[in-house]
Amino acid sequence: MSKQADLALSTASVLRDAGHTVFYAGGAVRDQLLGREPKDYDLATSATPKEVQALFEKSDAVGEHFGVILVKHHREAVEVATFRSDGVYENGRSPESVTFSSPEEDAQRRDFTINGLFQDPFTGEIIDHVGGRADLDAGILRAIGEPKKRFQEDALRLLRAVRFATETGFEIEQETLTALGENAALLEQISPERIRDEFSRIIGAKNRDRGLDLLADTGMAKVFFPELYDLIGCEQPPQWHPEGDVYVHTRIALSLLNEAPLSLCLAVLLHDIGKPATQTWDEEQKRHRFNGHDRVGAEMAEVILRRLRYSNKMIDEVAFMVLRHMRFMHVQDMRTAKLKRFMSAESFPLELELHRVDCDSSNGFRDNYDFLHLKKEEFANEPLIPEPLLNGRDLMGELGLAPGPHLGEILRSVQTEQLEGRLTDRDQALAFVKTLPTNS
Repeated sequence: MSKQADLALSTASVLRDAGHTVFYAGGAVRDQLLGREPKDYDLATSATPKEVQALFEKSDAVGEHFGVILVKHHREAVEVATFRSDGVYENGRSPESVTFSSPEEDAQRRDFTINGLFQDPFTGEIIDHVGGRADLDAGILRAIGEPKKRFQEDALRLLRAVRFATETGFEIEQETLTALGENAALLEQISPERIRDEFSRIIGAKNRDRGLDLLADTGMAKVFFPELYDLIGCEQPPQWHPEGDVYVHTRIALSLLNEAPLSLCLAVLLHDIGKPATQTWDEEQKRHRFNGHDRVGAEMAEVILRRLRYSNKMIDEVAFMVLRHMRFMHVQDMRTAKLKRFMSAESFPLELELHRVDCDSSNGFRDNYDFLHLKKEEFANEPLIPEPLLNGRDLMGELGLAPGPHLGEILRSVQTEQLEGRLTDRDQALAFVKTLPTNS
């Protein structure tokens, strides 16, 4: 049992011993029934916030207005919420008021039936007031009550529906699915940061291609990622892309990723985002071209990710991978020094995976991918970029060269010869510099 689970059970025990009703609620119950280890345990109880705080010295009223108290122990924390009914939602995010109520009423205010289940922490009994157990068994995601009302209360539930469908593989019940499309524009009420967090979990999930389809088909992507729709119908040369247009290629590439860091998922999503803007027709060869789409795509990736408030580090990593993804076509023609520099990038292992899914989702040619794996083995016995044989002090001290930008050019020439294997020690490097026309 995890430390989080231990704290949840001990907290429930204190509440029960004080005479209060207490259940596990929401995601913890859902995940356990799906055979997954819950990441977080939330408790729902008949105890009021003041009663909860009186029982736990280490607690914070993080949402006392909504009946939520955070109980802490060491570095773990468990949310304890009083059974409640919600008042009117006027801001598309949270109710203006709440009324402490019963488990039955509390279940009715939640978003989806699979998240409306309670569980007795001590007997394991499932308490189901919304039909969530049947939907869980059938693999159905269904809004509780009237879907339109649920989404108008909190528009973030639109993205949560896509995330749950993506993470669980469940089918979205038809009335709920229809309401997603009819209310997609409500996402304009939600902050970019909250959209980003849900979107990251969707694009990082195993079935991320299905999540992308749902975002596109419901119209949600129009609110925060309108560039996605330009990929649909953007034709590609069939001899290189028999799979179809750029959107089809992108979703297939996403589906071929295994468990991957978010930066790689975003880079695969955006690697061809510049194609619609650069599409031209080559009349002589009777084919579409996308010259410069890597550069344009990197610029667009930065705009899109900045719009969603991703960190500068994430933006730089993704844009860098998008910018370089076409260079893999030329690796077999690179001189050894250039190839080593190319492979020395910190993101190269992720870029190589991007190249793999890019190939496998189109023509299937892996020549460059296989070549790079052979080169990785060939170069494995020494650092790709070894310690330099010379530095600026050597050039000025031993060779008497004047300071200036030309020293950097000389040192790069020395490094190139070193990477090519033609220089192996300091004396050879000094002798090489003396042969250069810029050594004076």
